[in-house]
Amino acid sequence: MRLCFVCAYMLCDKPSSDSHFSLETVSYTSNMSDIDEGFYSRQLYVLGHDAMHRMGTTDVLIAGMRGLGVEIAKNVILSGVKSVTVQDEGQAVWTDLSSQFFLKESHLGQNRATCSLQQLSDLNPRVQVSAHTGALDEELLLRFQVVVLTDSSLDEQKRFGELCHSRGIRFIVADTRGLCGQLFCDFGEEFEVLDKDGETPASAIIQGITKDNPGVVLCMDDRRHSFSNGDRVSFSEVQGMTELNSMESVEIKVRGPYSFSICDTSGFSKYERGGIVTEVKQPFKVNFVTPLLYALALLDIKLLTMNDFGKIARHQTLHLAFQALHGFVKKEQRLPRPRYQVGEDADTLLNMVRELNAVALLEELDEAAVRSLSFTARGDLAPINAFIGGLAAQEVIKACSRKFTPLRQWLYFDALECLPEEGDQLEEGDFSSVCTRHDGQIAVFGPAFQEKLERQKYFLVGAGAIGCELLKNFALIGLGAGDEGHITVTDMDFIEKSNLNRQFLFRPKDIGKPKSDAAAKAVREMNPRMNITAHQNRLGPDSEGLYDYNFFMGLDGVAAALDNVEGRVYLDGCCVQHQKPMLEGGTLGSKGHTLVVVPHLTESYGQDTSTPSNAIPLCTLKNFPHRIEHTLQWARDHFEGQFKQIPESVNLYLRDEGFVERTLGHGDAEALEVLEGVWNNLESMKDGGQRPTSWEDCVSWARRKWETLYNNDICQLLHCFPPEQVTATGLPFWSGSKRCPHPLTFDPNNSTHMEYVMAAANLYGQIYGINGTRDFASIRKILETVNVPSFTPKSSVKIHVTDKEMEEDKEKGTDEADQARLEELKGKLASPSLKGSAVQMYPVDFEKDDDTNFHMDYIVAASNLRAENYDIPAADRHQSKLIAGRIIPAIATTTAAVAGLMCLELYKLVQGQQKLSSYRTSYFMLSVQYFVWAQPRRPQSYEVSYTSVHPAALSHILGPKVYTARQTLTVYTFII
Repeated sequence: MRLCFVCAYMLCDKPSSDSHFSLETVSYTSNMSDIDEGFYSRQLYVLGHDAMHRMGTTDVLIAGMRGLGVEIAKNVILSGVKSVTVQDEGQAVWTDLSSQFFLKESHLGQNRATCSLQQLSDLNPRVQVSAHTGALDEELLLRFQVVVLTDSSLDEQKRFGELCHSRGIRFIVADTRGLCGQLFCDFGEEFEVLDKDGETPASAIIQGITKDNPGVVLCMDDRRHSFSNGDRVSFSEVQGMTELNSMESVEIKVRGPYSFSICDTSGFSKYERGGIVTEVKQPFKVNFVTPLLYALALLDIKLLTMNDFGKIARHQTLHLAFQALHGFVKKEQRLPRPRYQVGEDADTLLNMVRELNAVALLEELDEAAVRSLSFTARGDLAPINAFIGGLAAQEVIKACSRKFTPLRQWLYFDALECLPEEGDQLEEGDFSSVCTRHDGQIAVFGPAFQEKLERQKYFLVGAGAIGCELLKNFALIGLGAGDEGHITVTDMDFIEKSNLNRQFLFRPKDIGKPKSDAAAKAVREMNPRMNITAHQNRLGPDSEGLYDYNFFMGLDGVAAALDNVEGRVYLDGCCVQHQKPMLEGGTLGSKGHTLVVVPHLTESYGQDTSTPSNAIPLCTLKNFPHRIEHTLQWARDHFEGQFKQIPESVNLYLRDEGFVERTLGHGDAEALEVLEGVWNNLESMKDGGQRPTSWEDCVSWARRKWETLYNNDICQLLHCFPPEQVTATGLPFWSGSKRCPHPLTFDPNNSTHMEYVMAAANLYGQIYGINGTRDFASIRKILETVNVPSFTPKSSVKIHVTDKEMEEDKEKGTDEADQARLEELKGKLASPSLKGSAVQMYPVDFEKDDDTNFHMDYIVAASNLRAENYDIPAADRHQSKLIAGRIIPAIATTTAAVAGLMCLELYKLVQGQQKLSSYRTSYFMLSVQYFVWAQPRRPQSYEVSYTSVHPAALSHILGPKVYTARQTLTVYTFII
């Protein structure tokens, strides 16, 4: 049955009428508690249903609605908590427009929270969003389970932090000043984490277990196990040493890539065969600093989470500098003046840091960083807020869901390398506010740099999740927003419901519209000065007439927000050929990656030289599956072959006179398979073919197909390899990764059996233009009349055990019987009457996100029946869609962080920085605060005619494929 998912969250109580604060609410109510899988599709694969349900019970307060606060609120609302209240007493000013993307010039002088309310509410109608315009107090905070402070004083942080800690409220502080950011978490005493990293539990197939103390488990050598010392594992399907199957979990010690030791097994039964070992994730508790120690903890650098080991001294210094900055503001009632008005402010701040260090006793004080913080503290930068806002929102999700490891307890980030490489370049010029939307950026970089940003011409490829975030940042920083500037964005995709959860520029009314058009319209509303043109073209050889030499030579740079490696490689080749810089980024769940390519300075993205290490052998798919991934791929292959490839071949045959001869040129084996399929689907069932003329014929075909796949083929396999079969070495054939199957018997009362027939019959009808039904009762009635032929296994059938054996037989060619059948098919397909009476078929393109099209119904049923044949645990629809649909898990927090980092590199490109040390390649995992920052690698040089030639110059002569060195830190293939 098809389920209807509706996401809803109960409304929190409104304050009484005599409350002393103002609360404005935009609410959406529902009494359903299910999760809207259409909306949260990609995020569910990051968090899971249980974590999402916990989030759906959580009320969150976010204080401060400047750029950082609205970034956090946007990400938290998209994630699907129960309610979000945004608090701000202040009115919008010009500086806010530098990074607050929901404020417009017309909002100046009005309350920031109130002005942002409607647009925040529109992000996710499943979440109640309220605006509080009064002051923060104890009564307000006690309404929430999570409290986030931004743009707050140190006194407020101490006061409300102590309150939250004592009352079990998870407490987060986030702050940005210019090019520096700070994050703090306190989730109380003994906060329980249910899943440390969100990764799928590791598993392995067992090859042997010793009777010893400790016992040693040997895994199959087809791939390394991924267990670690101290992991706990469970055993299942072990034959012989069955005592392990009943044990809850066992702690292991890794001995090698294919083995580990467990408990004492010397008293257990002797191991015989089989078995699967699976990681058992253990919950654990995290303790946070108590309020009584808070003042001391402010000076305790041991509570800092280091995210850049090249900046240890700097971030330790920033821990003190942010405290000193609070002290400066409290005393002077203002932030330090910008660079051109240095005066004594930087010296004063530095002296305050030195005083704090008299207690903290840092070995090295980064005084230059303190001065830079002072010079830029009045700045408000969208890319910094995007990165810190993404991290902070991820901590909110951890606090709500108890999934992933929370930050303990301070984290600092800086991008001071974005400042000009020559320090004196910023000494002159007026950095003060001039009442423009970019005042927060001018306070850091000055007006000349702002004008340069506005003159830029950039090409953005992709308007999906990262593309939306990049366009938002482009609008806020003013990229291409001048008379001479321009942004071109292209994306051939159209908006779907599943996009709305992380592609925040889109709304439900945009579903079905081109992404590039909707995104361009949205950012024009953010910044009316944006000069942007939207295209719906796929970047590739077919579009080279548009994106030609003149187009690329008119650009200042390119940003890649693509969803495939091939597209990235092609775009990189264009950039190398035309010597243009490229920004590249991607995400995979909570993992993110960014890369900058600078002509003549760094390596390019390069060709994809990786090999698919997880490719499934054909023989495994056809005969020896042992994982649910194998049965799902098998089901997907059957879908593509039966409902897409065969109809396409039939249509080619009908319109192309040379189809048969061309097919014969592909080899006899392939030709026999293709031509057999064409003939079967052209000849009617009454004449021995498989072409239906009615819905009843479709049901009959589906029932007989069921019998072939789940009974007859398995009987034939067991005839060739009986359960007691042994190998030449005397070992059981059905052991290790080879699971001995059993045939199924069709049962019309079995829901999975009927779901297969229903889905297969409907899809079969679709390719012939025959309408079907979901009515099981009527299908059962038709099944009563279906004649299922009996089956007897044949001894002449050969089943390949390995892919190598299959290839060797393929090279030998077809036998006489196959040759005769091929000649017979050639004659039948040459008949004018056959082609004259045939009609066009309707190939089906697999679409995983439409629950009405029978595609996932077929995949789930076909895969789970195959899994039942081989005693493989079945997968539900959600898991099946992830694997068969090749979905890339995604969440808004990671996307925001990646786009922020890409735009920090953009600052450097626009300034024309030429020091390799100025640029950064990044890789991070927000689930566990794991960060890697590295300098890009220099490009390789090539020697031609004894002359040293830079690869970019060589590619200009010989073409882009010469320049193929690849960035070594690209560990994962990230897709948005």
